[in-house]
Amino acid sequence: MVGAQLRDTAQELAAVLWREHTVYRERSGGMVIRGEHVRRWISLAPAGGRDEILVRAGRILDGGTTAPARSEAVVPLSAGTGVLAATCRRLLADAAADAAADAARPAPDREADGRPGEPRKSRKARKARKAARRNGRGRHTGFGSWVILVCVVGVIALFAYSSAMHG
Repeated sequence: MVGAQLRDTAQELAAVLWREHTVYRERSGGMVIRGEHVRRWISLAPAGGRDEILVRAGRILDGGTTAPARSEAVVPLSAGTGVLAATCRRLLADAAADAAADAARPAPDREADGRPGEPRKSRKARKARKAARRNGRGRHTGFGSWVILVCVVGVIALFAYSSAMHG
């Protein structure tokens, strides 16, 4: 009964909020209303109480994926479509304000290894370095590798010497 009532409520709510919308059922049994033209979504799900629904709102990102919910509220299902629509508009406004705050925030500098003033290497430079390593013209063998190599050769030589002396 709750599923059918939730579906009907979502259909009514979608028509009140947006002219263009898509309504579908989530895997968890809740209903989602997507407004692609406003790049927002609303989710209606049964809440802890018998006559309550959890309303969540968030943004639709580039490529159509959804960002996590920015805000949520619990509303009595018996409150009616008007109260539910008002709650959704408030949650959508919160999501829009958060999106505007995110857009106003300056993007972090792209730095290599967190060191300021040192720009990241370009993709072309990384590809060239990778190709050089593949073709045997990459980085030289480091000092630590030479030390390990000399130690291994020394152990083998010591074993050979002791075997030759003790028969």
